[in-house]
Amino acid sequence: MSNISWIQRLKNRWNVPNTFQLVTILVVFTCTGFSVLLIKRPLLSWLSGSDEQSTLGTILYYIFILPFYNILLLAYGFVFGQFHFFWQFEKRFFKRMASKFKKPK
Repeated sequence: MSNISWIQRLKNRWNVPNTFQLVTILVVFTCTGFSVLLIKRPLLSWLSGSDEQSTLGTILYYIFILPFYNILLLAYGFVFGQFHFFWQFEKRFFKRMASKFKKPK
């Protein structure tokens, strides 16, 4: 096990210059996740048409929540002054997703 802390590893991985910016980025992820958690039950009820969870409602939820999560991430990033970081983060995320669907040469 190395002596490098998890905070330093994240700073290195995300190329973040200071601990305050890293904490701000982690707060943005927290706010986004908490917001998605808060809307899950009402969204599932709306998608399934009832208060009971259905398989179709759950599948639709996961289809709809991905773009909503990414929009929320950018919005919270903007509010907390970290839009540039999250814009770059989103671009890398979608490049990786797109590469999974490309045919190998």
